[in-house]
Amino acid sequence: MLSRRLPLIASPPRRRMREPVVPMINVVFLLLIFFLMTAQIAPQAPFDMTLPRALGDEALTAVPLFVSRDGDLAYGPLRGTEALAAAAADAPLTIEADARLEAAQLARLLAELGRLGAADIQLATVRP
Repeated sequence: MLSRRLPLIASPPRRRMREPVVPMINVVFLLLIFFLMTAQIAPQAPFDMTLPRALGDEALTAVPLFVSRDGDLAYGPLRGTEALAAAAADAPLTIEADARLEAAQLARLLAELGRLGAADIQLATVRP
């Protein structure tokens, strides 16, 4: 007669190995920090601005010269005539003018920029 021997102590059931999650979380956080540190943050307008609408699809990348509806100028930390002179020295120049700025004021500004030597000027707009 054949007898079967049963073990006296049962071995514990085998657990399935889990994937390590902590290294994956570390990599995700490192990538997040990398992208936050290398992102270019657009400067905020120093005035309450409403850009005019246009149909073009060109993207503007230059440092902007801000013009408020009252004709106030800002270029980085500079204001007024200092901003105008510094902006005219940079090329290409992007102008972010308020949509409520009178066209005559904008024309005078463009003429002054031309007199100061600015040749490549772009006007920032928003898509409708």
